[in-house]
Amino acid sequence: MREVRLGSYTVQSHGIEVVKAHKFDWLILILLVALLMAIRVVHPFYRFVGKDMMSYLRYPFKTNTVPPWALYIIAIVLPAAVIVAFYVHRREVYDLHHAILGLLFSVLITAIITDALKDAVGRPRPDFFWRCFPNGTELYDKVTGNVICHGEKKVMDDGHKGFPSGHTSLSFAGLGYLALYLSGKVKAFDRKGHVGKLCFVFLPLLVSSLIGVSRVDDYKHHWDDVFVGGIIGLTVATSCYLQFFPAPHHSDGWGPYAYFQALEAHPSRSNTTSMVNQRVQGSGVVELGYLGCTVTGRR
Repeated sequence: MREVRLGSYTVQSHGIEVVKAHKFDWLILILLVALLMAIRVVHPFYRFVGKDMMSYLRYPFKTNTVPPWALYIIAIVLPAAVIVAFYVHRREVYDLHHAILGLLFSVLITAIITDALKDAVGRPRPDFFWRCFPNGTELYDKVTGNVICHGEKKVMDDGHKGFPSGHTSLSFAGLGYLALYLSGKVKAFDRKGHVGKLCFVFLPLLVSSLIGVSRVDDYKHHWDDVFVGGIIGLTVATSCYLQFFPAPHHSDGWGPYAYFQALEAHPSRSNTTSMVNQRVQGSGVVELGYLGCTVTGRR
């Protein structure tokens, strides 16, 4: 286990330096935002929908149990707030910067993949009938048998974005990332048998799963739309997290790679080491405890 120096790298002392070192990452992040906005104005593929298919697309048109604004708070603001809280406690700018950057990449990449698939696949939602025929009057082309909808265009466009579930993919991208972050911070996989730590891992995943279930309950998605959305979000979250942090089961899983690289590059900063507590036991062993690790040594 490596040496810990709390408070050695703060926003005030190294914030600008860290951001400058990753200026291209932030630039790519801005480009991803522009790409996402462009994808969201693309007209989705209108898949053929015949009369015999309507029996599976006739579910009620309901409001969202989890509206988009609430989803953004749960999937983005909440994980970011937890990351900031850890910074306030540990005063480690590498952890703050890299965790926030990884979270934003996770959410944006997931959103781009999800929206691109929605537009390309054009799968009708389970409540498609009432989007297509708001007054219940059905109309089909006499030659092709395809629907001739008379619903509002915006509602119709959204009705062809059933696969995969955006709510589910985004929630797993944000909360799945948070689960990985917390599991590293509390060292949930340190093999010491503290099973209670797993609650920090499973709770965000449970919330993500419930958001996915709400999409089926609201008749916005079929179960497989939700399943694939969850896989996309969790896969992207894991990939983005591992770009900045060791795996949670690793002995250094509590901190980002850049933090340990900074320690190796500036060994002289050992004089500024901050200890959370120091206990001298009767056996002559000095134990230094830090959030996420414990360092012991002989007096």
